[in-house]
Amino acid sequence: MKRRRGKLSEHLFVVRMDIEPEKEEEFNKWYNTEHVPAILKVPGVLSGYRYVSREGTPKYMAVYELKDSDVLKSDAWKNAVETGSVHFNLLRPFFRNRTRNVYEKIYP
Repeated sequence: MKRRRGKLSEHLFVVRMDIEPEKEEEFNKWYNTEHVPAILKVPGVLSGYRYVSREGTPKYMAVYELKDSDVLKSDAWKNAVETGSVHFNLLRPFFRNRTRNVYEKIYP
């Protein structure tokens, strides 16, 4: 994952979801080796991290620091999301409880 030092970005994009257990290994491989690397190449994406919940749901979370929320409207973002679309389209029916939120820092 791309990492940078310094203050936390003013904008975060957070994706949370569960995946059917029989697709979990394939999902994690796709997410880590195809999806996140494609997203990290988008201009304005400052960093990206994945997490697994130790309790509660959804089980998986990806957090991306963005230069600003307009990054999500760019052609580069759309193209990156569609990268590996064969795997995405095969896995998508197994996604559960998927949420996507954009956050703007309010303090400090």
